[in-house]
Amino acid sequence: MWIYYLIAFIIISVDQWTKWLVVQHMQLGERIALVDPYLGLLSHRNRGAAWGMLEGQMWIFFIVTTVVVIGIIYYFHKHATNQPLFQLGLMILLGGAIGNFIDRLFRGEVVDFVDVLIPVINYDFPIFNVADAALTVGVVLIFIFILLDERKQKKVKK
Repeated sequence: MWIYYLIAFIIISVDQWTKWLVVQHMQLGERIALVDPYLGLLSHRNRGAAWGMLEGQMWIFFIVTTVVVIGIIYYFHKHATNQPLFQLGLMILLGGAIGNFIDRLFRGEVVDFVDVLIPVINYDFPIFNVADAALTVGVVLIFIFILLDERKQKKVKK
């Protein structure tokens, strides 16, 4: 079970390290093209949630993140035992939640830096970071687990 907490710790560490690199080595607003114009590093700060929602409402984020972290740990120990996909999804989610929480707590804002342009629809995706990506992956894995579990439960009832 500790291996899953190690996964969360690795996500938090990589998230904080990459954000530190951006803060230390890039000016705010500076962009480094990786695959121009589709992928780049863009030093950006976000004082809100996704897409800048609830900007400046840090107390909401502290409360929500605390509740989410407690909920993740509770579900991990009470409902995810012997469910590796569920355990993995929860710990990836935990790593992402704590990664952005650390930014809000110590910086008063979240450091974002991955800039993606989707050429097929000419859409400039909102700038994100490792923690944001982990949150997305964690939710997707939990959703897949739920779908597979429902399918399994239906087969058991037949």
